[in-house]
Amino acid sequence: MVEIAVAQFAPGMDKAENHLTLRNLVGEASARGAEVVVAPEYSMFTAPPTDERLVASAEPLDGPFVGGLLEIAAQFGVHVVAGVNETLDDDTRISNTLVAAAPDGRIAAVYRKLHLYDAFGYKESDVFRAGAIDDPATFEVDGLTFGMQTCYDLRFPEVTRRIVDAGADVLLLPAQWVPGPLKEDHWTTLVRARAIENTIYVAAADQSARTGAGNSMIVDPMGVVLASLGDQVGTARAEATAERIAQVRATNPALALRRFGITER
Repeated sequence: MVEIAVAQFAPGMDKAENHLTLRNLVGEASARGAEVVVAPEYSMFTAPPTDERLVASAEPLDGPFVGGLLEIAAQFGVHVVAGVNETLDDDTRISNTLVAAAPDGRIAAVYRKLHLYDAFGYKESDVFRAGAIDDPATFEVDGLTFGMQTCYDLRFPEVTRRIVDAGADVLLLPAQWVPGPLKEDHWTTLVRARAIENTIYVAAADQSARTGAGNSMIVDPMGVVLASLGDQVGTARAEATAERIAQVRATNPALALRRFGITER
């Protein structure tokens, strides 16, 4: 069993303030028993709309913000996953990156967003470079394997399926799900769909208003919402177990019965 928490807040343009908020939320979740805490996309720095301010905010993975993230994980003895703006040595653009910070003060896994948000009037590719299609980044906690993807990736079911094929039991999904017509409905529907079709847990951490639609949640392999937040800043917690995954897969062996694989485009 692993206790998982989603941490919901609205990061701004002050990285020190974002770090402090994140530390307080991780501390709150840890005090309630969480072993893995998932924070939103762009936890380091958010400045809508997508423009050069995001580029100016970027740091390497050995920079101060990720260093602070590692300190938070070590301080509270938990894994922390959060979104950062990462500099790239060979590009003027930056990477929309997830970092999994481990309790021993090291980086457990890194994921660079595959599908950039060039939709609904936004053009993330103006300042970000899409991540390479590598083997899915995973890490293990107490016998469960965790995979990661980011926000707009949710609209591409093959991303999650590749993560499940890599052995993930739990999908961690940081997001800045921009509010708009039917967007909250899309969010809740797609998060539950990824859990149901892959028979895995999904822990989805969104930004709160005004930059995000909120509704962070943890969903079990049958699509049951175990814990959720509305629009408020805070944390929500639930447990994930290998036994529940096995039970659901015995009832609904969809992964074993499928007849199609995934290939790169």
